[in-house]
Amino acid sequence: MRVWSVTLIAVVFAISACTEADQEEVKVESELHSPVTVTEPVARDFAEISNSGVLRMITHYSSNTYFLNQGIEVGFEYELVREFARENDLALEVVIVGADENPFDLLNSGAGDVIAANYTITPERREIVSFTRPYNLVDQMLVFSSQISPYPETLEELSGSDIPISVRRNSSYFVTLTNLIEEKNYDINIELISDALDTEATLVQVSEGNLLATVADDNMFDAANRYMDGLFPGPVISEKDTIAWAIRNNSPDLEARMNRFLYKHFRFTEDRDRPRRSTFLNVLRRKYFEESRQIAEYYNPEWQYQTIGIISPYDDMVQAIADSMGLDWLMLTAMIAQESSFNPNSKSWAGAVGLMQVIPRFVETEYEKLYDPVTNIKEGSRIIKEHLRHYSYMDSTNQWAMALATYNVGLGHMADARRLAIDANRNPNEWENVADALLKLMQRRYYQDARYGFARGIEPVQYVKEIMNRYRTYEAIIALAENQQRTGVTNLIGTDINRRP
Repeated sequence: MRVWSVTLIAVVFAISACTEADQEEVKVESELHSPVTVTEPVARDFAEISNSGVLRMITHYSSNTYFLNQGIEVGFEYELVREFARENDLALEVVIVGADENPFDLLNSGAGDVIAANYTITPERREIVSFTRPYNLVDQMLVFSSQISPYPETLEELSGSDIPISVRRNSSYFVTLTNLIEEKNYDINIELISDALDTEATLVQVSEGNLLATVADDNMFDAANRYMDGLFPGPVISEKDTIAWAIRNNSPDLEARMNRFLYKHFRFTEDRDRPRRSTFLNVLRRKYFEESRQIAEYYNPEWQYQTIGIISPYDDMVQAIADSMGLDWLMLTAMIAQESSFNPNSKSWAGAVGLMQVIPRFVETEYEKLYDPVTNIKEGSRIIKEHLRHYSYMDSTNQWAMALATYNVGLGHMADARRLAIDANRNPNEWENVADALLKLMQRRYYQDARYGFARGIEPVQYVKEIMNRYRTYEAIIALAENQQRTGVTNLIGTDINRRP
């Protein structure tokens, strides 16, 4: 059984190279940087998103954007986008950027609807996508390792030194550094690193001395400096950069809705020096960038080793039970997240208890024992397996969707919904048709003739949607972990670009 490191960050070491500058840039483009290949965005504006019921957020797995803490989905960007989704009656699906994927391609191809990853608005990015109004202002600053002593306190002191500044080619930091070289004539060494290393992961490498220097936004440095040793602040290289969400440039309705939402939470004053933030946004800033208790725990080595696995504290337990019953452990984990948020003492208003919210009257186990995690997961797994067997003649996707809905709403209401689908001359073995029928069971003209009467059909429909979305996110996280462990130290650090005149 595999247990993955919760940080998903491999230890890396610097690799130097000595070819000509133009040759190095070609090498970096081909080996380290995933170029944009999708330039024509798909037609998917807010109407299409609303019809699907799901907003898909493209982001990186890191403590300032999106991560799992004891199995619970958290992160500054995640919570902000989730609030927008909630206000617009949308489920939120998280699309994790893979090691070899370009987030702008994911956006324009329709794999996601918004990039929420602490992105600075730059002219280069505006050529590919549109941006919402800003929701943050940051300064870009140099950050040095404790191995450099004394470290440069000004750009003039840095200019002409041998200190490599390690940044991603696909970052606003690279643009800022190259502008300083070309427009201000500073003599700066740039070392390109893989896009797989986000800003936080790069700061980890600087703190451990594997890299000597990098660039970070001031809020990210302030947060990281609370739980990483060996980071020293250098000079600011860009002031008051605007952070915003990236969306397709053919999505005016989505942009308008997002702008209205963000205007409630962030707006500029006349002098732009002290923007106004809502209480909600200030709480998020304190949580993830100022107090950072949650983030400090996330990267505390002792806490890491105490965690059982990357998804939740119950990974080993769920995997063992799933293996013994022939079930998908990630799907069971997604169910537990939905049912109880990994709280073994959870109890619903309807009397369902424990991790998988098992209803006591449907099992023979003693009531008190249902609060035991192993017992509860076994009983919940037994029930979902029975439902899967009931729909065993369907393909896997429909089988799981039907079983999950049955787990939530019961066999009786599912039977009524499938009858309604048949009455409408639609295939009752297709989840989409049954989902529509479940929604009809909320209307009197349909449920008055149904055998089991009224059903709050929106609940099982949302239940299935959110579990399936979470399952795909879990798959992406596991794939990212596997890739990190497989590639190890070999492909994350790039080459020096000597841009001296």
